[in-house]
Amino acid sequence: MGRVARDLTEYRRKRDFTRTTEPSGGDGPPTAAPRFVVQIHDATTTHFDFRLEADGVLKSWAIPKGPSTDPHDKRLAVPTEDHPLEYRDFEGVIDRGEYGAGPVIIWDEGTYQVEGRPLANALRRGHLSFRLDGGKLHGGYALTRFRQDAWLLVKRADRHASDRGTPDPQRARSTRTGRTLRQVTAEG
Repeated sequence: MGRVARDLTEYRRKRDFTRTTEPSGGDGPPTAAPRFVVQIHDATTTHFDFRLEADGVLKSWAIPKGPSTDPHDKRLAVPTEDHPLEYRDFEGVIDRGEYGAGPVIIWDEGTYQVEGRPLANALRRGHLSFRLDGGKLHGGYALTRFRQDAWLLVKRADRHASDRGTPDPQRARSTRTGRTLRQVTAEG
């Protein structure tokens, strides 16, 4: 079993790909510059999924209140299973009865650049600094582990910082299609 398949074991265990439109994951090629995606997911609770492309998968965290543009906001980021690279493109409805049932939109996407130590080493040590260049999120951010399964996502005080915070996820629109969670559900 290859490295990617091993990394996606947990992801695949939770899903029935005969019943969900989520990608099962193959050996999709990484992009020239590492990419990130932020999806809004209205499952049991509405939350933001923050994903960074690394080592052939998307390293993933659930962020209940979403990433903020305000450096004073410390956002809880709970690690979730690695997702396949193809999940960068997933927008739609996960059917009832399936893990994570509910609508998903792509709220933001773009490229990112790690600052300091290499990503895998930084994650192992519990602190990752990076710069985002997305459609909505820009500039420096840091993920810092404060417990075994709990991290904080914080915006760096730079020229991209603002007090806007995070949008209302029910009113937010997909960066790709302009649709809201409600519209994705209706069209689902």
